[in-house]
Amino acid sequence: MTINKLSLILLFLISITHLSAHDTEVSPNSETLDTIVSIDYVEVSSIKQGLTFYNKPITSSIINRRKIEECGIFSLKNISELVPNLYMPEYGSRITSSVYIRGLGARIDQPVIGLNVDNVPILSKDNFDFEMADVERIEVLRGPQSTLFGRNTMGGLINVYTISPLSYQGTRVGIDYGNGNSWKVRASSYNKLGTNLGLGVSGYFSHTDGFFTNVATDEKLDWESIGGARFRLQWRGDSDLAIDNTFSFSVLKQGGYAYALIDNDEIDYNDPSSFDRTNISYGLTIRKDYDKFSISGISSYHYTDNIMTLDNDFRPVSYFTLQQKVKEHNITEDIVIKSQEGASSYSWLFGAFGFFKHTNMDAPVTFKEDGINDLILSNANEHDPEYNYEWLDKTLLLESRFKIPNYGFALYHQSEYSIGHWNFTAGVRVDYETSTLKYNNYTNTNYQAIHRESGDKYPANLIIDNNEELKQSFIEVLPKVSVLYKINSIGSLYGSISKGYKAGGFNTQMFSDVLQQQMMSEISGMSSQYNAEDIVKYKPEYSWNYEIGGNFLWRDTGIKADFALFYIDCRDQQLTIFPEGMTTGRMMTNAGQTRNYGVEFSLNADITDQFTATASYGYTNAKFVDYKDGKNDYKGKYVPYAPRHTLSTQLRYSIPLHKSWGENLVINAGVRGIGKIYWDESNTTDQGAYALLDSSIFLENSGYSIGIWGKNLTNTDYSTYYFKSIGNSFTHKGRPQTFGVTLNINL
Repeated sequence: MTINKLSLILLFLISITHLSAHDTEVSPNSETLDTIVSIDYVEVSSIKQGLTFYNKPITSSIINRRKIEECGIFSLKNISELVPNLYMPEYGSRITSSVYIRGLGARIDQPVIGLNVDNVPILSKDNFDFEMADVERIEVLRGPQSTLFGRNTMGGLINVYTISPLSYQGTRVGIDYGNGNSWKVRASSYNKLGTNLGLGVSGYFSHTDGFFTNVATDEKLDWESIGGARFRLQWRGDSDLAIDNTFSFSVLKQGGYAYALIDNDEIDYNDPSSFDRTNISYGLTIRKDYDKFSISGISSYHYTDNIMTLDNDFRPVSYFTLQQKVKEHNITEDIVIKSQEGASSYSWLFGAFGFFKHTNMDAPVTFKEDGINDLILSNANEHDPEYNYEWLDKTLLLESRFKIPNYGFALYHQSEYSIGHWNFTAGVRVDYETSTLKYNNYTNTNYQAIHRESGDKYPANLIIDNNEELKQSFIEVLPKVSVLYKINSIGSLYGSISKGYKAGGFNTQMFSDVLQQQMMSEISGMSSQYNAEDIVKYKPEYSWNYEIGGNFLWRDTGIKADFALFYIDCRDQQLTIFPEGMTTGRMMTNAGQTRNYGVEFSLNADITDQFTATASYGYTNAKFVDYKDGKNDYKGKYVPYAPRHTLSTQLRYSIPLHKSWGENLVINAGVRGIGKIYWDESNTTDQGAYALLDSSIFLENSGYSIGIWGKNLTNTDYSTYYFKSIGNSFTHKGRPQTFGVTLNINL
């Protein structure tokens, strides 16, 4: 579909549609709020954190619905750099949802930041990159949230809230089209079925042909199609009982993995790569209010079915491929008893949380002709002076099957006491978790040994069948204390000390290397390099976070600002590394100690009724204090993949038109900057600082808005990812210059 054709369709829709607005937001100012500020008149739906973030010892960023729609935020990766010190690079596929904040983060396994959607936790970061439709707002809490939310929130927490059918009634339709034949269609309807009962139904579908070409196939490889739906049923009873019921599902099919060899800057590999995902999520939140306290229960179930197919060498040779199939079931239950806010100078909260997570994974690696010759036979022939070896099978299958049951529970408490201008908060959480890995490592292959002198041939059949079980358990005590001073009506200053942790786990991606080494030991007598238990397990990560900050609001001038200074002492920080040599896997390891310090600043200024400016900046200095890998000492080196600077500036100018066909013309322009990013522990490779220019123009009316937008307008060349595999270095380029049009209709 061309832009001209799309424009005709949009004009036709506008001309035949009678538009009327039915927006009945609970907060009357919700449409005028902007992003990256902490303010007191935003209703916060979080059960644990209270009604507002204003005058709380929390550094937060809020992105409201208007900003989400005008900036084209359709996934969490789109908020990267908008929030100080938050970096969510876009590379690979939607399974690669790496998150870095304040120098903390890792590319695989456990996330460093938590995610809740309508109060329902998403435990696996493999599911963080989902299509966001009809989102009311996004809240990003920076700094450890471990006391209230536990594991994997040592860097912060992201809360995503969708539109409530009790706060908004009407029908919404949205259409987007951009280059790369990228288009999105979404529709939703929100209605009250009675005085206290509301139903919201939304659906979406999007597709893109992609932007990066594989030289080997001369086709775009980062194509994607995704569709899904969400149902939300809410009831607010007269007896102070509230029920929120959500159900959602999505189906994703995509290519991806636009990894270019650094030597020639070309994406060039011969075997197919793709990622398919099916998600089903259900959440039930029940809250009962009494005179002095409330009781809430948050129950959830999440099912994921993933299939990832990779040309694992990413080159036009027949080395090896991977097809990883994962089926995962997550069940959580959170019970919160909390005093009513503002009832007295002392408030309290008690909670109990439990989860069960079960993962079935099948991850076979298939070695092909070049891989057998270069990675297996060459090593075997080099280390055996008596025999040469030949493979009798065309391929070699290294099968790895895993069952990973994981469960945990926690008890937590938080107390707050206010006296005059002062507020004191103290909390503690006791967290227990156990994780088991049951694995089957298997191969059945045929080869022959040829005596170097006599030439005699000795065919052999090699069978390796390993069935083992590994187990880890953790008990963590996570305290937090904070002091806040209220400065009359303009804001507050605070200081806090808190502990966070990220759960340990297992390096399932190293099992093909473990099996390969064992196989070579069986064939040629070459000693095995890996001990499965030593290389597969990795420990939890711990941090102590020291922070001072402030939140300010000058209502008369329309200026809102916040800042934070932080210092993080991190022990056993989890790092994703690629073992040296011609290995094929990647693994998580623990650095001895790192220290991170930095600053964050956000500003929103309503300069006039029509002109708004926002700015945010984050600086992080994250270095190793103690990290030796057996060969190198990285003390004093920067932690890789964590950017040192993030910057966002945005200007919004609204021109009143007062026409029947248009009330306002809204012009947005913004710059997002990031860098420097080191790609390895030795700091020998990096991505320098870069900036991206975005802009949009929207014509707004009471019932619709139509606009054009552009991202990365200067077509800046930059990389979002770097890695090594079997001795080769690869990079993933950022998305090039893109343009598009958007139509939003409210019926």
